[in-house]
Amino acid sequence: MKRKVGIIIGSLAKKSLNRRLAGALQKVAPEELEFVEIPIRDLPLYSYDYDADFPQVACDFKKAIADVDAVIFVTPEYNRSIPGALKNAIDWASRPYGQNAFARKPSTVIGTSPGAIGTAVAQQHLRSILGFCNSPQMNSPEAYIQYRDGLIDDEGDITVDGTKKFLSNYMAEFRDFINRVLTVLPRQSK
Repeated sequence: MKRKVGIIIGSLAKKSLNRRLAGALQKVAPEELEFVEIPIRDLPLYSYDYDADFPQVACDFKKAIADVDAVIFVTPEYNRSIPGALKNAIDWASRPYGQNAFARKPSTVIGTSPGAIGTAVAQQHLRSILGFCNSPQMNSPEAYIQYRDGLIDDEGDITVDGTKKFLSNYMAEFRDFINRVLTVLPRQSK
């Protein structure tokens, strides 16, 4: 069964290591997974003043989340947390109260950084936020990828066999997790 997965990349940088990782994950994913990026770049800063009349960009963002079966968050770590743009996007998607786009939406969190622990601390913060948003999360395997030059080439291929095998398994596990969650919590008809 095909599953449509939304990719939310936490970095706004065009040459982000995490954007590169997101591309590589798509290449090693099982063929049952189809991907679409859900961009966060154009969202204004969230304020509850918008709750009565969301701007179109925020409505489009929430619809993009509604249109996928699951979400993969690919995030860098900024100051031991997630980037502000990613938190802002989650705030838009979870508001107004009672209209949370992440509720019952299977998700997973991954990221890369040159640091020795990858994006471990940012991922833990993100998991806490997603837990509050009632998004079922794949908790194992966890993936804290230390980025080294050449790990992913310009074509998006993973050049280290052990990392490629690990990430292929990670994506297969995510496919299985999506199927388990949607068996128990089927998508609601629109």
